[in-house]
Amino acid sequence: MEVSGKMLRDAMISGANNIVNNKSMVDELNVFPVPDGDTGTNMSMTIKNAMPELKLMNDGVTAGSVAETVASAMLRGARGNSGVILSILFRGLSKGLSGKTTATGRDIAAALGMGVTAAYKSVMKPTEGTILTVAREASEAAAKKAEETDDPAEIFKTITETAKTALDKTPELLPVLKKAGVVDAGGMGFLVIMQGMLQVIEGGEIIASAEESQSETRPVITNAAGSVKADIEFTYCTEFIVQKKSDCKDPKLLRAYLESIGDCVVVVDDDDIIKVHVHTEHPGKALEEGLLFGSLINLKIENMKEQHKTQEKKVEMAKKQKAQPVKPEKEYGFVSVVNGPGLEAIFTDLGVDSIVRGGQTSNPSTEDIIEAILATPARNVFVLPNNKNIIMAAEQAVKLVTDRKVIVLQSRTVPQGISAMISFDSSCDVNENSVNMTAALDNVGTGSITFAVRDSEFDDKKIRQGDILAMENGKLAFVERDLTKALIKITKKLLNSDSSYITVIYGSDVTDDAAQQAYETLKSKLDSDLEIVLVNGGQPIYYYIVSVE
Repeated sequence: MEVSGKMLRDAMISGANNIVNNKSMVDELNVFPVPDGDTGTNMSMTIKNAMPELKLMNDGVTAGSVAETVASAMLRGARGNSGVILSILFRGLSKGLSGKTTATGRDIAAALGMGVTAAYKSVMKPTEGTILTVAREASEAAAKKAEETDDPAEIFKTITETAKTALDKTPELLPVLKKAGVVDAGGMGFLVIMQGMLQVIEGGEIIASAEESQSETRPVITNAAGSVKADIEFTYCTEFIVQKKSDCKDPKLLRAYLESIGDCVVVVDDDDIIKVHVHTEHPGKALEEGLLFGSLINLKIENMKEQHKTQEKKVEMAKKQKAQPVKPEKEYGFVSVVNGPGLEAIFTDLGVDSIVRGGQTSNPSTEDIIEAILATPARNVFVLPNNKNIIMAAEQAVKLVTDRKVIVLQSRTVPQGISAMISFDSSCDVNENSVNMTAALDNVGTGSITFAVRDSEFDDKKIRQGDILAMENGKLAFVERDLTKALIKITKKLLNSDSSYITVIYGSDVTDDAAQQAYETLKSKLDSDLEIVLVNGGQPIYYYIVSVE
């Protein structure tokens, strides 16, 4: 038996549907409980980019043309590091099957090997225990099996069985996985896609998509301590502060009651107050229960379903207003990936021409970045990803834009992107600016404060959903219960003897008054010689982003 174009087309659709159906499971394999566990989402959106073209192909299509179509669509639709690596693996399949009407088992084994080789080369420092390991071991086993048989079903069965075995071993290769009690998310995504394809290759039906009628947009964050999914079970996000009365009961009793009428419960207290957050269908009951513990202040009740509808409308409007290509007329131009109206304004003020809205949990595709580059009227375009999970997607754009020079700077955080823009000098040539802007990335330390999306452990400490998490230069630093204390602590960790300038950027889930109070408290705790600036970034996910230079 050989794989026809129709069979390969159907297998691709089945594999895509399988990762779409299981993306939440893959997302939940994120090592740390921060709201960036989007590996499954990125991989599913990457391969789904090929679905419209696949569905238009007739039954007489060749295997080579199917593979080429998928590889091209996935390259442009690649999101996040996992999505880019997945697209490179399928690009190998395209090269291996180029010009072939049908594919043998040996063809498939050889093509997967080509994809694995290219994937390893695409990563500066390949890490074992990731999707790379899972794909490589599956490829090596397939090549060995191809010495015995040319049956595609046997080859695909070997690929999936070996990928499962390799995936199970990833915690032994990466201690951080073992400590978290999970396997590698990217490796799991690869296995899920291969299993979906195998079902068709073995003669079964295409796995149906559970989301066929759903929107193609990404999950929307509705509240910092809330759900990161668009499926909203409880309507009202309810927040308030209780000023404790003298004989106040144990706040744990308040938490227990709120958990009985809702979810995403956060109850944090000190000597004087109890800060409360809950998603519920009965905000009145939450307030009445709070009154048993003291008087209420700073009440806020928001309808999350209406917020979500509004956000969906904004997304649809943005889709209709895609950037149009423009002629390169000036010498230098800039593209920045950023999320939040305040941050957009900062980068625009610094000279950025085109903004790609995205960041953590909202990784733009390579095609999104290409559109922004083509909308920038410059012969030399610098791209600032401002997120470690967007850099690879941006680098793919370099290969696809031919009418202007594209330079991707390795900015992993928003403060690094700002620092790079400040260091730009229009009197220098493109190479000098590239060197100077890259050097500027190392001159800034970045702290960020977010929230835990699930219960977990870190350094033998229990983390509960809704806890405040502080990140130091992208790594989980500590867990806190008080937001202002977390801000002070992470800022102090970033300071060194050469530090002189601090920028505190507050997000959409911090009020102006709360940010000002935190800013004043921070100033009182630090050396008076340090210059501290407070900026409204409006970013989701992160309560605060701190830049120290």
